[in-house]
Amino acid sequence: MKKIKAAVCHAFHEPLVIEDIILGEPRFGEIEVTLAAVAICHSDISYAEGAWGGTLPAVYGHEAAGIISQVGPGVRSLNVGDHVIVTLIKSCGVCVQCSQGRPTLCSASHDEHLESLQTDEGQSLHKAMNCGAFAEKVVVDQSQVAVIPIDMPMDSACLMACGVITGIGAVVFSGRLKPGQDVVIIGAGGVGLNAIQAARIAGARRIIAVDLSENKLQTALEFGATNGVLATQGQPYRTTIEILGKGADLVVVTVGSIAAYNQAPHYLGHRGRVIMVGMPPSGATSEIEPVILAFSGHGLIGSKMGDVVIQRDIPWIVDLYQQGRLKLDELISKHWAFNQINEAIADTKTGTAKRNVIMFT
Repeated sequence: MKKIKAAVCHAFHEPLVIEDIILGEPRFGEIEVTLAAVAICHSDISYAEGAWGGTLPAVYGHEAAGIISQVGPGVRSLNVGDHVIVTLIKSCGVCVQCSQGRPTLCSASHDEHLESLQTDEGQSLHKAMNCGAFAEKVVVDQSQVAVIPIDMPMDSACLMACGVITGIGAVVFSGRLKPGQDVVIIGAGGVGLNAIQAARIAGARRIIAVDLSENKLQTALEFGATNGVLATQGQPYRTTIEILGKGADLVVVTVGSIAAYNQAPHYLGHRGRVIMVGMPPSGATSEIEPVILAFSGHGLIGSKMGDVVIQRDIPWIVDLYQQGRLKLDELISKHWAFNQINEAIADTKTGTAKRNVIMFT
């Protein structure tokens, strides 16, 4: 057991409190990672605001990178000193989903309440999303990390733990985009920009970004979008169809907006698919007209963490970055110190940042 600093959520909608907590030793198959960087993801904010429920007090944060500082028994192919990204994807490797190459949907029970994380007073502390990375160190399962090159910047590397793989995977793995197809990306934030990059790399004919912000649309063009459409138009899907000359083959919804989900099928051409990435609050519902989907052969496909396999896909993504074909450095809006985490969260909530990154070193 060791004492570390963490940003703890004691009440929904209240600022996080940086305080001492107790971190347990790595158990069988676990490793300890001393973190260098963690990004602020909108999912962390949604949890801290109670959008999806959850247990308090809790430590959020799940988009991190650091150096392995301790290895528990039974750990394979990982060593102290390895540079790694830390993800929320905890997989058993043997259930039906894992055996079929879908670790993001692992069906094994992963009880976060059994994790050895406590307040300084000995109270049980919830390690949210299997990570609890708004902290100086984490103890995670070996399945949750992927090794990265030692010379890769930690601030850029941490983005691969969630926003990058979610956006890229939504297009490449969930959407199975083919060269020459047309793509609409709804939402040009952190995940949306990576979906745009994936569509560019995969050989899309047209990549149309749809967003409420003109500034974000301009950024989308810099990341590979061929066109930008303001969502403030009454029926933005009509504009995209005019640009394409037909409906889109793929529509990726990267924002948790019910309005976006209600409109998404209207962008599609025959046999088109909507990839559902953005997560609205629990209980929110969307409306569709089934006859249109049935007549046009449309598909609605959920995409959790881009359906990636991190040990397989992170080396590929790193290679794209090292070749200069994938922008990661440019995704970072600003660096913040750990004691500025509430300011970084507030800045993220304005919607103007691509990704804010907390640096521990």
